Amino acid sequence: MLRNALAARHKEVTVKYTRMRYELARVLLEEGFISNFRVDGEGIKRQLIISLKYLDDGTPVIRGLERVSKPGRRIYVGCDEVPRVMGGLGIAILTTPAGIVTDREARNRRVGGELICKVW
Repeated sequence: MLRNALAARHKEVTVKYTRMRYELARVLLEEGFISNFRVDGEGIKRQLIISLKYLDDGTPVIRGLERVSKPGRRIYVGCDEVPRVMGGLGIAILTTPAGIVTDREARNRRVGGELICKVW
């Protein structure tokens, strides 16, 4: 959904709320890839509204987004196998026993986990 919204130059994208999506949005905000996010609604009708970030010339801050681990093919990496994305310019997002973290945090904490996606 993010890729489609970025291609269409939308200011915001609305997705159904899950804890995983909330944590992914938190990591993207901390790393500066999105400008903000908020939760709207209650109970089963909760939605996550993500404000996308663009440069002054209108190009999106997120240049690329690649889903790595999928339901049919899970990809797990050890702490020594955590990849660097675009030579350190991008991030890899992992779900670990310590929660959802970036590749940098996983290396610092010496934890591995499921490689969710790469963002650059």
